Amino acid sequence: MTALDVSLFLLFLVVVAGVSIAASRGERTRADYFLAGRGLSWWLIGFSLIASNISTEHFVGMTGNAARSGLAVASYEWLAAPALVFVAWWLLPLFLRAGIYTIPEYLEYRYDRATRSILASLMVLFFVLTVLATVLYSGATFLCSVLDLPHILSERFGLEEATADLVAFQIGVFGIGIGAGVYTVLGGLKAVVWSDLLQGSALLIGGAMVTVLGFLALGDGSGLSAGYARFVETNGEKLHVVRPWNDPEVPSLTLVTGLWIPVMFYWGLNQFIMQRTLAAGSLSEGQKGLFFAAAIKLLLPWIVVVPGMLAVNILGEGLDPSQYDQAYPILLRELLPAGLLGLMMAAITGSVMSTFNSGLNSAATIVSLDLWSIYVDRNLSEEGAVRVGRVTTVILAVAACLWAPMIRSFDGVFVYIQEFWGFVSAPTCAVFFAGLLFPRVPAFSARAALLVGPLLYLVSRAPSWAWSAEEAEALGGPVRALHAYASLPFLYHMFILFVVLVAGMLLCGRLFPLSAARPLPNRPAVELKSMPRLRLFGIGIILLTLGHYILFW
Repeated sequence: MTALDVSLFLLFLVVVAGVSIAASRGERTRADYFLAGRGLSWWLIGFSLIASNISTEHFVGMTGNAARSGLAVASYEWLAAPALVFVAWWLLPLFLRAGIYTIPEYLEYRYDRATRSILASLMVLFFVLTVLATVLYSGATFLCSVLDLPHILSERFGLEEATADLVAFQIGVFGIGIGAGVYTVLGGLKAVVWSDLLQGSALLIGGAMVTVLGFLALGDGSGLSAGYARFVETNGEKLHVVRPWNDPEVPSLTLVTGLWIPVMFYWGLNQFIMQRTLAAGSLSEGQKGLFFAAAIKLLLPWIVVVPGMLAVNILGEGLDPSQYDQAYPILLRELLPAGLLGLMMAAITGSVMSTFNSGLNSAATIVSLDLWSIYVDRNLSEEGAVRVGRVTTVILAVAACLWAPMIRSFDGVFVYIQEFWGFVSAPTCAVFFAGLLFPRVPAFSARAALLVGPLLYLVSRAPSWAWSAEEAEALGGPVRALHAYASLPFLYHMFILFVVLVAGMLLCGRLFPLSAARPLPNRPAVELKSMPRLRLFGIGIILLTLGHYILFW
């Protein structure tokens, strides 16, 4: 990077931090700190949803996955669009009518307090293991690759290659963790969403620019259309999103089964995402924000998936297949001129911080309101809630920094994220699905599902971690059968687990039904009038999603 790149990089980050902290001055109550005063507009919600979602897990993990396997991974983005429509139609009105602060809080009203506490504990644990740690891991990997930090440390301090790589990685992890943690502690959710607005805008513009420059490079002077034509011709089968049923990345049957579990959990039942819509100034504003985010999700594969394939086409043998997670940063160094590289680096680093501080704020919200205020201080004051949230933010940031290096032993960050969320996503979806549709299902069945579900998922995955295919074949018998089942794509395991848990809860509801459905609270803090033409906009987004699958079948 040139001096101009470094200057623009630092200036952008300073401006974002300054604007975010200034926008959130004077927060004193839990509604201010955790829900931005329940006053977010649709455009802030939409940008914040996207900026919090997109991070280096996309530009490292998803782009690397696309470099290996092609466009199929785009389904994680495209199916998010109808999932957001479903949230706008059904879940958001329920949650805003109840006036809740957190997703686990809703379970106390539908089931009981213990169910709420179990889900809250699981969410905090997996926020640290997945959202926070993976953002630090992928962010540090990205920065080390683009800035070539290991080489700099090796030359200046005489470190061996392995030592320089480790030190550079730790500098990246703690640098991001401290930088993002500071203004999250100070500003709460309002600081987060304003940083999301600035960083998300820069990221979308910069990402689109990288894709255009990639097509122009492939066109070799013949223009954008020639570059796209060559891209289509070169990639061929990689452009199909509907793959065989046993495809290791995105099997075709999971498009109507297992893939919906992590997608619905992430966009509808995940505090990390839903906190923005719970902070909407009205139901209408929240729904508009969700539809805005859904429209952007349909475009995102052109920014985070296609560049991975372009990197393989442009860099050729210069891109080591064992280093596909570095495809995007290497492509940036190849394509972007001085100045633009610094701005794009700042935008991506900003996206890392957006996702990290969003996760921190959401986890702190759950600890403060779902656990601390119930089991430690039931008379927690407004100022006390903010203070607990800030202390929790610091503790969780340090925990994520310490866990992040562990991810280096896994086979790709994107696979790690999706596989680990399976411990929580399938049980959570089962508990909400059964609870919302079948009002007589008892609380003990929900508690059992949340406790047993992660264990069943572990049993489903563990044999493929414990034995190689050759070892399982040699041992034969039950080991071979278990390994064969465990070797199925994890999306199938999620769907099977979801069906088993829902069936078990329905059986409990049949054998031990509640005498009467539990009344859900009706205490809206905002106006509950839906946006105009709600159904029409939702159907339009669903049809656009189907159109993408028809085009890239």
